[in-house]
Amino acid sequence: MTPGPQTGALHVGVLGAGAFGTALANVAARAGRRVNLWAREPGVVAEINGPRTNAVRLPGAIIHEAVTATGTLAEALAADIVLVVVPAQALRSVLKAAAADIAPGTPLVVCAKGIERGTGRFLSQIAEEEVPAAVPAVLSGPSFASDIDRGLPTAVTVAAADEAVARAIAAALGSPAFRLYHTTDLRGVEIGGATKNVLAIAAGIVAGRRLGASATAAITARGFAELSRFGTHFGALPQTLMGLSGLGDLILSCSSLQSRNFALGHALGEGKALDMVSGRGALAEGALTAEILVETAHAAGIDMPIAQAVDAVLGGLIDVDQAIAQLMARPQRAE
Repeated sequence: MTPGPQTGALHVGVLGAGAFGTALANVAARAGRRVNLWAREPGVVAEINGPRTNAVRLPGAIIHEAVTATGTLAEALAADIVLVVVPAQALRSVLKAAAADIAPGTPLVVCAKGIERGTGRFLSQIAEEEVPAAVPAVLSGPSFASDIDRGLPTAVTVAAADEAVARAIAAALGSPAFRLYHTTDLRGVEIGGATKNVLAIAAGIVAGRRLGASATAAITARGFAELSRFGTHFGALPQTLMGLSGLGDLILSCSSLQSRNFALGHALGEGKALDMVSGRGALAEGALTAEILVETAHAAGIDMPIAQAVDAVLGGLIDVDQAIAQLMARPQRAE
């Protein structure tokens, strides 16, 4: 892709017609791009191309006329930029299926947040492994799909190893209501997104348990310390961790029931049993990332007590009150 594309003929492919994928498809269309949005379900394809809605996944959204839904991967992949907006744990299987139809040099923008279970691979690494001819990139930051779709002011970060590619993606998707900052710190951007999801569950537990605003502030601040330790170990830049995709996304996810991770924690904090919130947990990336995040941190010698407590609660090893007691009983130490 030529850096800094400005032509309206630029074609964007979006893989995944969930809430965030649908919102990003509309973003690209509003920026003057042609968009093919891939969905697995024929009914979703028909709804988007017919009444121009996606009512179950993004209620209230009106799909832009420049967006065409398709059930055929190859149609969405015949694009100048491909946004991959599928759950983190499904990323590898989708990219395996897509690899043969992605043109060499195409920016492949991962928009999920997580770490692969079983392998501990970061998502850009999966993109490199499965589609080596493409150019991996990551888009992340404090953004709810409903806010994006309503045209509310939103700012995120896009990262690629080549700054010109990151800048070009930002230029292709940016609009007055959707601002993209660019960086070459791929690892920092994806670590912020993956780690904050787990920490948001902890913040939700605190809120659901009605432990007060002081406790919420404490868990968010100490959670950021964990995120920073983890990111720094894996080469993330401090300014990335302090930016939109790190601290910014953490603040958003730790403060609103719109966050699926916060909502899951909130339900647990209210005393709901794990089996009662399992459906909600299936939609919360943090619930699927917690175990591998803790395993990765432990192997690297990184202290992450809040993430460990979340993992223990989700694994049924301790209950919420035991997790809180363990965190508060930790030895006094310098900040």
